[in-house]
Parts: sequence; structure tokens; C-alpha cells
Amino acid sequence: MIRVTLLSGLGHTLLVAAGLLVYVLGTRIGQQRRHPSAAMAWVLGMLTFPYLTLPLFLLFGARKFVRPARRVRVQALQLPDGGPPWATRLLAGMELAPAVRNVRVLLHADGAQSLQSLLATIASARQRLDVCTYIFANDDTGRQIAQALLERVRHGVSVRLLVDAMGGMGMPGGMLRSLKRQGVQVRRFMPLLHNPLHGRVNLRNHRKLAVADGQRLWSGGRNLASEYFIDRPGRPAWIDLSYEVHGPLAAQALAQFNTDWRVARGLALRKARRPHGTPGLHAPARGPLAQWVASGPDHADDTVHALLLAAAYHAQRRIVAVTPYFVPDQALLDAWCLACRRGVRVSLLLPARSNHRLADMARERALRDLSAAGAQVWLAPAMVHAKAVLIDDDLALVGSLNLDARSLFLNYEAMTAFYGAEELRWLSQWCAGLIAQARPYHARRPSWPRDITEGMVRALGFQL
Repeated sequence: MIRVTLLSGLGHTLLVAAGLLVYVLGTRIGQQRRHPSAAMAWVLGMLTFPYLTLPLFLLFGARKFVRPARRVRVQALQLPDGGPPWATRLLAGMELAPAVRNVRVLLHADGAQSLQSLLATIASARQRLDVCTYIFANDDTGRQIAQALLERVRHGVSVRLLVDAMGGMGMPGGMLRSLKRQGVQVRRFMPLLHNPLHGRVNLRNHRKLAVADGQRLWSGGRNLASEYFIDRPGRPAWIDLSYEVHGPLAAQALAQFNTDWRVARGLALRKARRPHGTPGLHAPARGPLAQWVASGPDHADDTVHALLLAAAYHAQRRIVAVTPYFVPDQALLDAWCLACRRGVRVSLLLPARSNHRLADMARERALRDLSAAGAQVWLAPAMVHAKAVLIDDDLALVGSLNLDARSLFLNYEAMTAFYGAEELRWLSQWCAGLIAQARPYHARRPSWPRDITEGMVRALGFQL
């Protein structure tokens, strides 16, 4: 009996040692820079209950793919004429395609305009159409978009549809099979049951875009479901933000889609990696300047997080942010608090109550810290799903990334950096209109049970 106990204890110790070794090797070899709370959670899990933690780490633990060594020297790059140099140089150093001038940019004032633009983008495709979304709902709007895709197929257009497997769980399999039978090429991004060498269940594709012939781009924060576009009885459409671009930016988005499409097939990321810069339309000499800023496991850097940190230290006058969920890491929160203390006007707009109750609870500590530093925090009466950040009058980011740890560090996300005065003016007025309808946030000291609960929920921020 004593011998069995000793063997059991030895086996447990060996398993703990093996788990810690796997964690260290997986983290170091894969160059996985982790948030301290996430690292502590994995280590404690390996020590206390390795039987569950080790397989979970193998399934969910990686947040970056191994990438080739950097090949671009910033000093050798030709930076665009326009845009703040600190931003364009930083993005160039992270090996993102450079900012390009485009023929036209149209930002959508509401869901109806956005849906009309999306359907027009689809209808404009003559050779190829590529659509990526996190959610594709089987509702009136989803079926309308599905019919538009099939119409392009009937006209001989090559149509590819990429749907995230987790986000698309509510989409009936019959709907996808019907699209496939009628000629749409469909792939699910990282199905829940798949070869772990081809990706991780925890790494979801949250990008939203439609590209027609590599020349016309529709993108932003909207999923393909009714709540993002149209009012329904008793359920007004969510406040969201999307845009349409005609020009070389569409070629950058298409290169991103091609990479995601190949990864969804199970190809190793290093084989699908696009070269720096992308072929496409000849850039006009004048026109709106914009840059595709992708972020996620397919990039060696946390690109948007790095840009937001740099922006916090370069901003001179204002930072305006609109997001549905606000659970930032400590570095970004500290940077914004410091910006407040050196005189930058920081304004943050959130829904008073979002569609994720845990995210609303997890945000409270960060909101209290920001308010104490002097930031203006506003709560909108309706659900706000838009994602936008404005820095002075130099830079605006619009796209799919929420200001929470999951979007900043785990998800495949896509933002567009707009540098043009007209686009910045439009977005500034749009944000001001939302703030005018919102009420100010008043920080309240939490009770100790509430404080403990908030801390526990915030520790799960990567999963929100």
C-alpha cells in the first residue's frame, strides 16, 4: 500500500515537471509573451492540477505562431507622404504594408447605409469576391446576403466565404451546405475539432471584410446579422461602424484574406505568409491615405496594442475611443492615465450595458482608474458595437478590434488607420454625436465582495 502511494506521488511529481517543461518550452520556443496574470494562472494550474491543465495548455495555450526572422529594416523603407511619422514608422517596423492613397473612402452613418454598401460591393464583383466574418446569422439579413453571394456565382464570379467556427456556431450547417452545393467556396476557420498543429481553439478570427476584385473593400465592426444593420420590432439596430474603400487598400485586405483562407485549410502559417507590400491597383497621386493594420497570432507583434501605446505617449491634444467592451491590460490603462495627467483629453464611450454582462463587470476597475486620472467616460443608452480610436487630428483607427485583452492579444483582428483630414473630421463629428446622447460615468467605490468579484472576472479577461 505504501509502495503504491509512493509511486502515485512520483508519477504526480513527474507529470507536474513535464507540464512545467512543456509550458516553458512552448512559451520560449514559440516566443509567447504572456500577460503576467495569464502566465501565473498556467503555472499554478500545472502545479496544482496538471491532469487537466496540461491538455488545456496544449489546446489553448499558444497565442502566437512561430514566425520567420524579421526581414525589413525600417531605415530602408519609403514611408508615405502624409500621416504622423511616429505611427507610419512604427507600423513599417512591424512589417505591415505601407499606407496607400485611395480613390474614395466612405464611412457609414448607420446600418441601413452599411448594408446597402455591402450589397453594392458584392454586386460589383466581376471576377472574384471574398467575404470573411465572425458571425453569419440565419436571419433576414443573413439570408439576403447569402442570396447576393449566390447571385454572383450565377454570373460566373469566384466566391469564397470564410466563417469563424466559434462565431458561426449559430449558423445552421444546412445553410453552409446549401451555399457549397450552389458554388460558393466555404471554409470554417479553426473548427473546434481539428488538428492542433493547424491552430488553437482559443484563437478566433474576428475580422470582417468583403473584397470585390481586389479593388473595392467593405469592412468594419459589423457581423452579418440583422442586429448590426436594421431595426426590428422592439429591438433597435446596434450602433456600429463600417466603411467602404475603393483603391489599393482593398488589395492589402485581399492579401490578408488569402493568408487566412490558407490557414483555414490547415497550411502552416509560415507558408502562407505574404511578402511585405501587396500588389494591386496603382495608387493615385492624391486621395485619402489609409493603411491596413492587422493584428493577431499571425503577426510577431501585437500590432494594434503597440500602436495604441505609442499613440498614448505621442498624443498632444486628445484621445477619443469608442468600444463595446473595455478590459485593457495594465500597460495600456497606465498609458492612458499618464496621458490624462499630462493634459491630454481622454474620452471613452461605452454602452451603459453591453451584450456581455461579465465584460461590464470586468471593466469597472479600469473605468475607476481612468476617471480618477481625469478621463471623461460616457455611457450610451443603446448597445454600441463600434470600434474606433482617434488620436489628435492625425490618426483614426476603425475596424473589428475591441479594447479588451482577447481582441488585443488573442483574436485575429483588422483595423484600418485613416490619416486623411476629411475622414478624421467625419469620425470626430460622429463620436461627438454619440457622446452628446450619452450620460457621464460616475465612479463609485465598490463593496469588498464586489471588488473581489471584479478582480476574479478581470482575471478571466482573455476569455471575455
